Amino acid sequence: QVQLVESGGGLVQAGGSLRLSCAASGRTFSWHTMGWFRQAPGKEREFVAAIRWSGGNTYYADSVKGRFTISRDSAKNTVYLQMNSLKPEDTAVYYCAAGLTTLPYAPNQYTYWGQGTQVIVSS
Repeated sequence: QVQLVESGGGLVQAGGSLRLSCAASGRTFSWHTMGWFRQAPGKEREFVAAIRWSGGNTYYADSVKGRFTISRDSAKNTVYLQMNSLKPEDTAVYYCAAGLTTLPYAPNQYTYWGQGTQVIVSS
């Protein structure tokens, strides 16, 4: 059974940092793209960042470029999202996803999803 389990969310002041983790299990993800998406209340789910497990190519939304960093630890089968210089507009539920896709920006390209972790950034 495939599982993606997010952790690391919480409440932080603007300008602060958080590191989200996504622990993947249940299959080999070597050929997958791992993505982070977020959804704020009343808004659609939006792309944040992605990384190809093989090769490590990374992709970022313009809104987080230079502030967020996605990385992976193959030994731990875990993907991370380091979030720095957080802003109130980063407040959302953050989801980890995995898919065999060459189109990392679209949610419908991902097959597996985690339950999400809440991030709240106070001003």
